[in-house]
Amino acid sequence: MINRGISAAMGRCYQALAMLCPKAVPATITLLLASMLASLSPTVIAQNSLAEALQQQSEFLPVKEAYRLDGALNSDGGLRLYWQIAEGYYLYQHAFKVRDLESGAAGALNIDFPPALSKTDEFFGDVSVYYNEADLSVSLPNGRPNLSLAVTYQGCADAGLCYPPETEYLRIDAAAGNVSISASPPTAQDTTPPETVPATSDMTFLLALGLAFLGGLILNAMPCVFPILSLKVLSFATGDPAQHRRHGMAYLAGVVCSFLLIASVLISLQSAGRWVGWGFQLQSTGFVIGLAYLFALMGFSLSGLVLFGGQWMNIGSNLATAPGTRGSFFTGVLAVIVASPCTAPFMGSALGFALTQPALKALAIFAALGVGMATPMVAISSSAAARRWLPKPGAWMETLKHLMAFPLYLTSVWLIWVAGKQTGVDTMAAAAAGLVVLALGLILLRGGQVARLVGWVCLLCAVLLGTVRGETVESDGATGREGTVAWSPANLAAMRAEGKPVFVDVTADWCITCLANEQAVLFTPDMTRAFAEAGVTYMVADWTNYDPVIGEFVRGHGRNGIPLYVMYGAAPESEPVILPQLLTRNILLEALDNAIP
Repeated sequence: MINRGISAAMGRCYQALAMLCPKAVPATITLLLASMLASLSPTVIAQNSLAEALQQQSEFLPVKEAYRLDGALNSDGGLRLYWQIAEGYYLYQHAFKVRDLESGAAGALNIDFPPALSKTDEFFGDVSVYYNEADLSVSLPNGRPNLSLAVTYQGCADAGLCYPPETEYLRIDAAAGNVSISASPPTAQDTTPPETVPATSDMTFLLALGLAFLGGLILNAMPCVFPILSLKVLSFATGDPAQHRRHGMAYLAGVVCSFLLIASVLISLQSAGRWVGWGFQLQSTGFVIGLAYLFALMGFSLSGLVLFGGQWMNIGSNLATAPGTRGSFFTGVLAVIVASPCTAPFMGSALGFALTQPALKALAIFAALGVGMATPMVAISSSAAARRWLPKPGAWMETLKHLMAFPLYLTSVWLIWVAGKQTGVDTMAAAAAGLVVLALGLILLRGGQVARLVGWVCLLCAVLLGTVRGETVESDGATGREGTVAWSPANLAAMRAEGKPVFVDVTADWCITCLANEQAVLFTPDMTRAFAEAGVTYMVADWTNYDPVIGEFVRGHGRNGIPLYVMYGAAPESEPVILPQLLTRNILLEALDNAIP
């Protein structure tokens, strides 16, 4: 159940949005957040809504009572999964999925289905279903005494209720012949050696507040944030000082409210059994494409290629360059959105600690992060001495505005690439075509009646193209560096038992800090030779798409986001070393030296 404090915080944030911009912009931000939630975790959200509905409608059984799952090992080494189905309910054959959690996204297991009944279903059309019982056989990987499996199924009631997909988790001990079932994924302690989980008792609430504040300060220097703030800072060079102070406070409110909203979503999803971390919304292809469209709109506005006619369409311009306090507020909102791919020093450990605390303490730590991020802008808006250092406005600012559009275009290209890495080249091509059609539609809206009609059709087509999805890309841990291997708890445990030093890189294509470290340090020829000479295995855990096992690994090391770099020494009993999130050549070379006896 979502904590009342979380719900209240989310409500206050949305009220602030509605007060400052009662028309277009709150709808846009709400649409982005709705896309983020719906695309990232439709099952969790549906389950929460369904649980409330089931409490009000007693004629329908809770999902675990309608479908009772049991598991046992067969004499041939396979797994038997047996569902006892309540009268009037049925399960879909096509919805059964069994995945080996320790093999990541590529761990789908083969299922031997018994004969099923044919049914014309109002939800899925012609399907095969099971009434009364479903008795499945699953082929298990060979040579693994312990397994962690995710079992997904979906069913409906004849009376008209269709349940969302349900996932339960099995822990198999082949040596003892035991199969245990739980509603939540196995913890990091279940899938990794005990020594890999560091103690976090040294972290205190006050220290976490301080680290979050420092991390927020450093976020301003990240390449994903700095371009958004530059034009707003320059607007403080002239004008009424009292008005500048109001702008600064509006920006502070936008940043803090946005961080509290993200914290509320994070805590809510984790309370629902889905572990996610900082930047989790970028694991949603829909949210990534929505951001690409938003950045393109802002670029069109700054380039002067599109002159928006109505206030409701002034999305990009208002967010970054609007002169009023509303524009300052949404500059703060936008700064937080684009900061999500970045993780600053001090920030990871503070947020990791935050999500182990009660809701109010967690929200306070996220608020401290927001205050830290907003402090430079507030200081410039409030200090006459600081404003005197700013260059005077002039014709050069128009040129700067045009130039600032190109980083926004490049950001859109990068986001489209991320979407392609997540769900295939078809998604990337459709979204890129959507951007072209979007630009055409906005230009046509400036014309006559017929042109405006065609423009509206183009805008609709752009939205539809943004919803096209290819097949989800199954990551195998391959990267641009030679000699890397895919991470899994089983592989890591095996290498640790053999006394091999291992470097684990938890990364994602949407993580800007990860990409910067790879290009500047990790994937350079010198470092490739250093890993080979030291005999250290480079393991990659790719979190571009959501993977609960990787999430548990990140949480087990006291972090809430990526990048995460962990160096395991050759001695199996040695403690793992967590490296900083911003790497240098010397830091990595020292870690390699210390990993060798």
